[in-house]
Amino acid sequence: MAQNIADKFLEDSSAKSFDLRHREIITNNIDKYNTAFERGKNKFFNLENSKAKANLIKWRTIENLDKYLVDFEARFTANGGKVIWANDAEEARQEIWKIFEKHNATSVIKSKSMATEEIELNHFLEKKGIDPIESDLGEYIIQLLNHKPYHFVTPAMHLSLEEIAKLFHEKFDTPLDATAEQLTMKAREILREKYTTAEIGITGANFLVADTGSIAITENEGNARLTTSFPKVHIAVVGIEKVIPSMADLDLFWPLLASHGTGQNLTVYNTLLSGPKKDEETDGPEEMYVVLLNNGRTNVLEKKDQRQGLYCIRCGACLNVCPIYQNIGGHTYETTYQGPIGSLISPHLNGMKEFKHLSYASSLCGKCTEVCPVNIDIQKMLLLNRRDSVQENLAPTSEQRLWKGFSFAVKKRKWIDFFGGKMKNFFMRNFFKKAWGDNRELPEFPNKSFAKQWKEHQKNKDK
Repeated sequence: MAQNIADKFLEDSSAKSFDLRHREIITNNIDKYNTAFERGKNKFFNLENSKAKANLIKWRTIENLDKYLVDFEARFTANGGKVIWANDAEEARQEIWKIFEKHNATSVIKSKSMATEEIELNHFLEKKGIDPIESDLGEYIIQLLNHKPYHFVTPAMHLSLEEIAKLFHEKFDTPLDATAEQLTMKAREILREKYTTAEIGITGANFLVADTGSIAITENEGNARLTTSFPKVHIAVVGIEKVIPSMADLDLFWPLLASHGTGQNLTVYNTLLSGPKKDEETDGPEEMYVVLLNNGRTNVLEKKDQRQGLYCIRCGACLNVCPIYQNIGGHTYETTYQGPIGSLISPHLNGMKEFKHLSYASSLCGKCTEVCPVNIDIQKMLLLNRRDSVQENLAPTSEQRLWKGFSFAVKKRKWIDFFGGKMKNFFMRNFFKKAWGDNRELPEFPNKSFAKQWKEHQKNKDK
């Protein structure tokens, strides 16, 4: 199975890398992000100091994760909310379905949530006869196309305006030359009714605030506020690593998330929800549930060296600067979390055996670490993942034999020098052409190795 996933990744990556139209769309969108990001980060008086402080807060939180999660649960339940602890995706899905059965619910509206993508909640609900409606515009577009998110922040980044206009024309009979504004208004017209008729609203959360028992949701469209205001039941699915100690920490994390995610000083809507509505309140759900999702996160937590992968605030900045992501795109990864941070955490969330190849899908240029708002040393973590895959003996037997032979040879100079340039070039052309030479020129070995040439040089010099 592991080999099949890895082979598919290489095949898809090769195809996508030479798709010029795809590259044009992605480059255009990332160029716009880069311009906005440069402007947004300049608003910080001392960005590096802010990142260092965020790293320290997340370090303290993850090192004391059990305490902060219990604090959150105690305060959230005191406010009338209910907390469900889910060990894995199946448990999360079944617990959510119990809520549907309890309320005899048949309609649901969702706002953008990577955690629900992770547990494949839409697919599960569809099999149960429920039609989940995504209300984030990007998520709604890819739902219509039956695609998975391409990027955590901009899930439809891979689509051009012309492609979206064609989709809306086919689905809703809008003009083929519709503008972005016209398409947005059409989506608003369709979705507004869904908010008022849905029995259950489902969201994620960007942060869990331990000292107040609140969830914090950041968005630009207002769909999360509508999703949590009209339905009688609100379910938030949140990874356990999203907790932060204090409400005061949002003063740092909200601007960092906005600037690194979209280049804004602050996103348009930042909402705090601390439980179901009170008697004197007019808006909000009558019942509110928070599903605290583990689903492999404690596998990352137990890795002392790679634990900082849990600091991630899902801004997507590392994807936008990664040369690998820019060339192969988001769908190629076959995981919920793509790009450098996905390559770091996915092998632990989904299985090192199946996804170890992602840790090798990096140039190790360090740009991901440079832009990370919480100073995760991503390229170092990827190297540690590679180390773990070797120590766990997960490489195919043929690969292990090849490296064993290579290690034996390079440790003994006489074996390197024993073969001349012709023999080395023969091995290169016949054994490495497919792996290394499809799209590049293979190196030509000289007839004599450098060591031999150096010895001859020294002998001639001494004469």
